[in-house]
Amino acid sequence: MFNPEQFINESIQTLQETIKGRALIAFSGGVDSTVCAALVNKAIGDRLIAVHVDTGFMRKHEAEQVKNIMESMGLNHRFIDASKEYFSALQNVTDPEEKRRIIGKKFIDIFERVAQTEKLTYLVQGTIAPDWIESGGELRDTIKSHHNVGGLPDKMKLKLIEPLRDLYKDEVRKLARSLRLSISERQPFPGPGLAIRILGEATKDRTEIVREACYIVEQEIEKASEQGKMTLPWQYFAVLLPVKSVGVHGDKRAYGDVIAVRAVESIDAMTCAFSNIPSDVIDIISNRITNTLGDSVNRVVYDVTNKPPGTIEWE
Repeated sequence: MFNPEQFINESIQTLQETIKGRALIAFSGGVDSTVCAALVNKAIGDRLIAVHVDTGFMRKHEAEQVKNIMESMGLNHRFIDASKEYFSALQNVTDPEEKRRIIGKKFIDIFERVAQTEKLTYLVQGTIAPDWIESGGELRDTIKSHHNVGGLPDKMKLKLIEPLRDLYKDEVRKLARSLRLSISERQPFPGPGLAIRILGEATKDRTEIVREACYIVEQEIEKASEQGKMTLPWQYFAVLLPVKSVGVHGDKRAYGDVIAVRAVESIDAMTCAFSNIPSDVIDIISNRITNTLGDSVNRVVYDVTNKPPGTIEWE
């Protein structure tokens, strides 16, 4: 039986014994990185710098939310807008594994620049068990390379610290509750962000489309949950597909993009089942997406695939 209080106390002691200098934590504002930051902050205090990198692939209003989280936790923090770098690095890239590797390497490049300026020795990441299991290695096949595992260079200047490496998401949520963190129930969001919710090239224009679609999906599902129409899924979002479909815009033929809506139930992210969203909620989501993004999107579909055979994210 997992004991969060025991894990917290043991982790703080281990971190104090391990980290002898100053450390940088990759802070996304998600459950894993926030729990990790709370533990390391308790262990070494101001010797920790939390760094959030805005890749340009964040959800709507996410940058402001992350800043608020870091400030509310009293973290010594830095905020870096690297969106131009990421859009440039991913130009003409369509392969999902290559996307993940480029994004992971770019994170490390930025962290090493910060580390050199701030004279930091350690890199702390909120890596959890599904990250390295799915990334493959040894006898494991690569399902998908998580940016914080498969994207790491062979030689890295910073010493890597991963306090949550052997935990699963449900255990990390228990830690968040014990630490009284406001993000304990926040839905997962992938490190590469919206870049892997865009099948094909992740351009700035295509990112804006999926960002707005994700925002609509989140708003309407959360509203339906608050109204008692459905339980809040484990994860829920939109994906921009690399296909066009024929539709009608006004009284004219349209040839537009397709958005897939994905919502799943899970405990540890290793398996999942698609959520049963009420048809009236799907109808509202579909109408809002096509009305809001009508110049580019003319069709919305709902993904009813479990894991396995699918994965939670599409890439």
